[in-house]
Amino acid sequence: MKDSFGRDITYLRVSVTERCNLNCVYCGKTDCAKKENELSAGDIYAIASAFTRCGITKLRLTGGEPLVRGDIVEIAGRLHALPLQTLALTTNGVYLKQYAADLRRAGLDSVNISLDSTDGSTYRKLTGADVLHRVLEGVDEAMRVGLSPIKINAVLMRGVNDDGAADLVALAKDRPIDMRFIELMPFSDAGEDASRIVTNDELLQRFPTLKPTGEQDGTARICTAPGFAGRIGFISPVSHRFCGTCSRIRLLSDGKVKPCLGDDTVYDVLPYVHDAHALTERIRQIILKKPAGHRFGETTTAHGLNRTGG
Repeated sequence: MKDSFGRDITYLRVSVTERCNLNCVYCGKTDCAKKENELSAGDIYAIASAFTRCGITKLRLTGGEPLVRGDIVEIAGRLHALPLQTLALTTNGVYLKQYAADLRRAGLDSVNISLDSTDGSTYRKLTGADVLHRVLEGVDEAMRVGLSPIKINAVLMRGVNDDGAADLVALAKDRPIDMRFIELMPFSDAGEDASRIVTNDELLQRFPTLKPTGEQDGTARICTAPGFAGRIGFISPVSHRFCGTCSRIRLLSDGKVKPCLGDDTVYDVLPYVHDAHALTERIRQIILKKPAGHRFGETTTAHGLNRTGG
């Protein structure tokens, strides 16, 4: 289905929870452990089914941290039955070693892992937890069970973790993974500080051996370097707006639909969940209301969002 600006809306991101087991400095949330109203596995399936009737072909499970839900494997298994081309998940990786095999058997295709530093001290300062080793074990386990592609997402902040960019790039040297850098977005005090933003253009200048391939993987510009098994991606929502080709829409964990990450407008679909026809029509109406572009730089909130939910 096309929105009112002619964009094909094919990609649904489903936040299954606002809870998280980390407390990252750029996230914008204040109580990551608090359990809000969360859709049941059945309601998630019903709403996602309606979205597929409206043309969604790619679905990503996000949060919060989706692996804090005890029924995440059940959710993945139910969604796998839908007519999707891709079923993916974004995680901070702390519980990935535990869940990777079961999720793969349930039908999960690929995984994105949030990792902002390979230095234990810096990682602990950014996330509030000393669990870097568990994240790296989760990456290895995802590779072992055949989740593909595996993408690692990093947000760099000047003077905080940008000195570790080279070590993050090196993760893709010997591994067939995508290492992706996402510009800091204004969801917290850190994100509102423009001096903290490390643009992807600056990173390309820092690493002249990285050469654009001409490929575009979703919103990521793809680069590679001689001898690399993997690829480097750059996602630039701040310095290079890509709203004109946006294909995404978001379902929040409380049953509200957010057509644009960078706009506060949300629409409730939970009252329609038991009427498939009404639910589908409601979603069609919401897609038509998707705004032309984000409002980063203006006043926004982080409702239902952190880095894995973005």
